[in-house]
Amino acid sequence: MVEIFLKKGKEKAALQRHPWVFSGALEKVNGKPEDGDVVKVFAFDKEFLAYGYYNSNSRVAVRLLEWDETQTIDKSWYENRLKQAIASRQFILSDKTNTCRLVFSEADFLPGLIVDKYADFLSLQILSSGIEKVKDDIVEILKAELQPKGIFDKSDATARTHEGLPIENGLLWGENPPEFLEVKENGIAYNINIAEGQKSGFYCDQRDNRHILASYTKGKKVLDCFSYSGGFSLNSLANDAATITSVDSSNLAIETLKQNVVLNKFDVKKVTTIQSDVNKQLRVFKESGELFDVIILDPPKYAPSRSALDRAARAYKDLNRLAMLLLEKGGLLATFSCSGAVDIETFKQIVAWAALDAGKEVQIIKQFCQPEDHPVRISFPEGEYLKGLLLRVL
Repeated sequence: MVEIFLKKGKEKAALQRHPWVFSGALEKVNGKPEDGDVVKVFAFDKEFLAYGYYNSNSRVAVRLLEWDETQTIDKSWYENRLKQAIASRQFILSDKTNTCRLVFSEADFLPGLIVDKYADFLSLQILSSGIEKVKDDIVEILKAELQPKGIFDKSDATARTHEGLPIENGLLWGENPPEFLEVKENGIAYNINIAEGQKSGFYCDQRDNRHILASYTKGKKVLDCFSYSGGFSLNSLANDAATITSVDSSNLAIETLKQNVVLNKFDVKKVTTIQSDVNKQLRVFKESGELFDVIILDPPKYAPSRSALDRAARAYKDLNRLAMLLLEKGGLLATFSCSGAVDIETFKQIVAWAALDAGKEVQIIKQFCQPEDHPVRISFPEGEYLKGLLLRVL
């Protein structure tokens, strides 16, 4: 096995079980590892630190996965890790919820592997060259452990290009999922499209937040922005919201949302769907003088990295400012960020700037976070990416 030595003083993060070793920390590579190979990482003084995946293309040159030198990184090791991750989510699954995230990358000591369960199908995102090398073993273990009808590869994220990997989107094993697969979350049914949908097909990271927010929407006029397949809209309808206006730029998302309203036998007359850019549509609402009781902002990742933070902050501020101007006095704004580079304190500051620009007084009445199937390893705070605020706009 290739041995890698870090520069003097660069071992602290690894000793604290942080899984990333950046390329600038490498002092010496004894050998010529291929991208994705498991290597042994040592401190400058030759103290063993951990095993990890090597990649010459990425700023994260080594992704650490095992700190016990006596362990062997083989199929049995992966089987144990996968079983442990899957077992920890079993309490989530029931006759009312048959979808969740089973494996969450570094949080489950499998950097670069995401596995989502959608009813009888699995959707995989393989985002590191190390996992790519053992993909066949991963599929075999998942088949044996879960007996799914099919396993679909949704490895189309930009993270793969940073690892020197091609984009993948297709069947890995078993049956192709149907164009629209029905899943359940908190008793609400969703038709989702795994092959063509965003990310792995569905955003199960908002499961708890959808349920919590719905309790504030009874009898209210609700605007759901970036509505995708209707998670917040459907939960609000289930709690007897007066009306829902759902806005998304994707035609597939809007059509799926309409199907989901019918699927759950909700009153279609309560729902208005608009395919449009959200920022443009918010300005249309402002010009027409339309106001809402509850507004939900769940935008895509504006800050994929810290270098994009300033631009993202401006985008978040403008979005929240526009929304605040569209609320009835005392109305509620549920605003989210899924950008890992934006921590909760930064997000609060951005919202404060938005309130100042909008000329509004705002109270924070609740904070939102990611659910239990998206755990945050205490040694890897970067895994905490989803945060949200429920605001009363006075």
